[in-house]
Amino acid sequence: MSETAAERLRYEPVNPGSGRRGPSGLRRRVSAGLAAALALAAKAKSLLILLPKLKLLTTFGSALVSIGAYALIWGVPFAAGFVALLFLHELGHVIQLRREGVKASAPMFIPFLGAVISAKSMGRDAAAEARVGLAGPVLGSLASLVPLALWLATGSEFWRALAYIGFFLNLFNLIPVLPLDGGRAMAALTPWMWLAGFAGLVALAFFFPNPILLLVIVLGGLESWRRWKLRGTPQSQAYHAVPSRTKALVAATYIGLAALLTVGVAETYLARSIG
Repeated sequence: MSETAAERLRYEPVNPGSGRRGPSGLRRRVSAGLAAALALAAKAKSLLILLPKLKLLTTFGSALVSIGAYALIWGVPFAAGFVALLFLHELGHVIQLRREGVKASAPMFIPFLGAVISAKSMGRDAAAEARVGLAGPVLGSLASLVPLALWLATGSEFWRALAYIGFFLNLFNLIPVLPLDGGRAMAALTPWMWLAGFAGLVALAFFFPNPILLLVIVLGGLESWRRWKLRGTPQSQAYHAVPSRTKALVAATYIGLAALLTVGVAETYLARSIG
């Protein structure tokens, strides 16, 4: 007598690995995967929300490190003032870059080397590059007027020294060699001035050896050589095609700023005797 299909189903043991439980196990695995993905997305969202704060912490943290480094030489109050002047100088570049439609990072400080910002470009053409380059010394020079005014009001040599270093910092950056701000301005005027600026910087480094000068010479040499190789390309010619009116404005700003900063350096210079 043969068993019916119903009897076989009634007495046949269920295999735990069979397809009868497959859909349920698959659903559990899918649910677990979705839960993990949601958790990861939540963490990623939190990181994105915190990203601006992390960038701010980078600026703030590097500023504190620089203040600590400069304090070993000048003391904390002067070091803090110097870093503040550096910050405002770099902030001028950031503001102008964003006005040119270029995203720029917040300044990051490097002890004994100054501060830097990162951006994908200096603008769409040499005129924009010149505006970005000059914006730093313009805002930096205005910032240096604050310690100058405090010195004139109080007679404190502390403020005089801070004004001096602010004027000197911005004047140094106007040397017409890349990647300094003066070299950026020359991109819109006459790139041939890079050669004069480079030669002057080499002479200065020869008589006054300094790691910062050597670094500028290396970076300036590499950047100048790169642009020299591209000088005949249509892209380079279009980039350096600047209207005469814009050239006149850049030249007036550069010369006027350099002259005022020279006067500022001379008037705030304080000779120190040895011993």
